[in-house]
Amino acid sequence: MKLTLSYALFLVIAGGLALGVIYVAMRYVPNYPLIAANPRDTTPVPARAEILESLVTVSGYVLALMAVIGLGGGWLIAGRVLQPLQDITRAAHRAAGGSLDHRVGLHGPRDEFTDLSDAFDHMLDRLQRSFESQRRFAANASHELHTPLTVTRTMLDVAIADPAGQDYPRLVSRLHDTNQRGIEIVDALLQLSALGHAPPPTRPVDLARTAAEAAATVRAEAGSRGVALSEEHRPVLVTGNDVLLHQLAVNLLQNALRHNLPAGGRATLSTGPDPRDPGRALLTVSNSGPPLTGAVDALTEPFLRGRGRTAEAGPGRRGHGLGLAIVASITDVHGGDLRLDPNPGGGLTVRVSLPAHH
Repeated sequence: MKLTLSYALFLVIAGGLALGVIYVAMRYVPNYPLIAANPRDTTPVPARAEILESLVTVSGYVLALMAVIGLGGGWLIAGRVLQPLQDITRAAHRAAGGSLDHRVGLHGPRDEFTDLSDAFDHMLDRLQRSFESQRRFAANASHELHTPLTVTRTMLDVAIADPAGQDYPRLVSRLHDTNQRGIEIVDALLQLSALGHAPPPTRPVDLARTAAEAAATVRAEAGSRGVALSEEHRPVLVTGNDVLLHQLAVNLLQNALRHNLPAGGRATLSTGPDPRDPGRALLTVSNSGPPLTGAVDALTEPFLRGRGRTAEAGPGRRGHGLGLAIVASITDVHGGDLRLDPNPGGGLTVRVSLPAHH
């Protein structure tokens, strides 16, 4: 309605100005009686006053007609122009009601409405992925936390039912291990939550030194698993948080060790300038292991392990499936890029590219 009234008002004002110019121009017509070119022609010729009077009368009718045309035409034009916006509005209402699978998908020449439509569809894509990831995260977190609690309750129920037949030192040890697993899961969840809300303090960090310290942390585990861990470091400075970068390297190395071959496995760690971009630093962790199938990018989702959501047998090889999710979050808060590539012979190569310190 506002556009219609604006179109009609503009048309009437423009027509009024045009008629006003004509009226002013007509006032300069000589004000003497006009005669016909043929003396025998007796048709009366109007004088200037009569012409101006007729002009005013006709102008009133013309302006009224222009107002009607402006209202009708303006209504049709405004409706056609605003149709894409109405489509976007309907999509917004559906999204507000919880339906995120609808897309506007405007076609045609590029203009402000198609740009708005594409931006809105992109926003819906991100919202849908975020909500789906949140639902999966909540379901998986509930499952992961429910498991140690259920195991603890089962062991306690058995001990209560048969107190005399229990090996209490072994029971206490198993309860301690189960409780520790629950604490690790909660700590990892808290770390993920903290990474998503508050930016960490940063300073210049030698990525090579941080990675070497992380390798020293996991070297004992590498020896116990029979995995040969090799390192190659070139000094490179990045702007980041040394504690989080140390955790990133430790998580990648632990993942490389725990998802390796049963015997004769290997893992490599390297740091240095990114050969693809001299302004960035690159940390690479590669390991041997079984061939990976499917989309490896999904491994960064919380609680997703190398072979799905099922932990491997044996307490020494169990994980909670949050290692790579934490790595992805740490990489993101540092403005870096995380790339996962399956090795042709099996195993995984993880590359973390971070902005170098200048």
